Amino acid sequence: MMPEKPSHKRAERKAAGKRDKTEVPLPRGRRLDAKKKVGGAFRAEEIQPIGSGKAFLDAARRLRDSGSKIKILRTRQENMDKAEEAMRKTWVRGQVQNMGGTKRKSVK
Repeated sequence: MMPEKPSHKRAERKAAGKRDKTEVPLPRGRRLDAKKKVGGAFRAEEIQPIGSGKAFLDAARRLRDSGSKIKILRTRQENMDKAEEAMRKTWVRGQVQNMGGTKRKSVK
């Protein structure tokens, strides 16, 4: 497994906020990028700036297994369609956002 880039770490910390967690353990030795408590629910975020279809499928499965009510997959704007398709294939409801958070697509 490759070490994370500083930009990925920075995006994780931004997604989690000041008091919440990054690298949250999941079953089978996997880790969720960020988990934050928002109101009465938890928000799970996966950051996948670049990647193939398989990388987006893996990220969507991690979101599915997070147990959170709100699920967000962040990626670059040019990869948003691939990420949306991966969430649909794995039956995950949530949002696909670009890295800046200015564009978003709901997946139902």
